Amino acid sequence: MKKLLVAFVAILAAGNAFAQADTTKERSDTLVVGNFIIIKKNREGTNDTSDVKISKQKRKKNVSTNWFVLDLGFANLRDETAYGSAEANGYLLGTPNFTKADMKLVTNKTSNVNVWFFMQKLNVASHVLNLKYGLGAEMYNFRYSNNISYREKPTVGVIRDSVDFSKNKLFAAYATVPFMVNINVTPHRKQGLGISAGVSAGYLISSRNKQVSDERGKQKIKGDFELEKWRLAYIGELSLGPVRLYASYSTNRLHERGLTQYPYAVGVRFSNW
Repeated sequence: MKKLLVAFVAILAAGNAFAQADTTKERSDTLVVGNFIIIKKNREGTNDTSDVKISKQKRKKNVSTNWFVLDLGFANLRDETAYGSAEANGYLLGTPNFTKADMKLVTNKTSNVNVWFFMQKLNVASHVLNLKYGLGAEMYNFRYSNNISYREKPTVGVIRDSVDFSKNKLFAAYATVPFMVNINVTPHRKQGLGISAGVSAGYLISSRNKQVSDERGKQKIKGDFELEKWRLAYIGELSLGPVRLYASYSTNRLHERGLTQYPYAVGVRFSNW
């Protein structure tokens, strides 16, 4: 019986070796042939390897889907505004002229939260090279340290306000499609090492200036404030085992005119891969 089993294993190994010669790997106690794993077990206290277990490897899917991915991060702005220029003064309404200090952010409270309804990963080469894409909503909260207000009427722009705000932020949300090239260094691990880089395109779907003060209470001033409708950005992702980090940098400015500011964000991504 033992000879018959060994003969069967030999025939199976030979047949699969001819069909998939490049996928055969062997260790002292394991033989991998194509999609099959043959494990030789020593009997307890002996050198007898007559116990043989044959199992089939689970193939990795060429397309995998990750539902409802969440990003939590910090945001900021690279400010290249020419304060005091005619363009800036046409949007920053008030005298004396606005300066960079007027638009200062509270950096530890300026945040980025993204909800990706789905992300997919498409195998291109041996699950090492992949394409990643998806659909979601990017949300930015720019928290201001000074008492400024966005206005839609009678003129679109930013004014110095007479009220002392305990909370003052500009909210902007974009429906976004990301596209990245992914390199997975450890394709056979569920939580391995990998890096992704690419671009994203987003369209402005909501914006408002939310403020809290003793004089006015809570208020939300809704409008597009002449923010750029489209947002194009460079994006990246780093996978370090169970930890996933992301980064985003806008290639076009936040406002259509007046202010020349480029949003960027870094944070943690909660995702299965």
